[in-house]
Amino acid sequence: QLQASGGGLVQPGESLKLSCAASGGIFSIASMTWYRQAPGKQRELVATITSLNRTRYADSVKGRFTISRENAKNSVYLQMNSLKPEDTAVYYCYMAYMAGYWGQGTLVTVSS
Repeated sequence: QLQASGGGLVQPGESLKLSCAASGGIFSIASMTWYRQAPGKQRELVATITSLNRTRYADSVKGRFTISRENAKNSVYLQMNSLKPEDTAVYYCYMAYMAGYWGQGTLVTVSS
């Protein structure tokens, strides 16, 4: 199971850090991804980190968001800086292992 947290309401330009905690013993060998889905839009990939800590970002968040992982805590994080209104979405974590596992989502709202 994946448990995402850290969402909330922030103003443009502010920062927020999302966390996703996984249960089970496979976390360290799995790639982890943050997705987001804005109202009326399709779910999109935000950032991915592999088991070897290689990262990849959507162009829209490069330079503003940082994905990281802490295997000792079975956790993946998404540090979001310089947030924009268009970053408003429900953010989901995803574990790429076997059939894949989704977290429940955490809402991020960027508004003045």
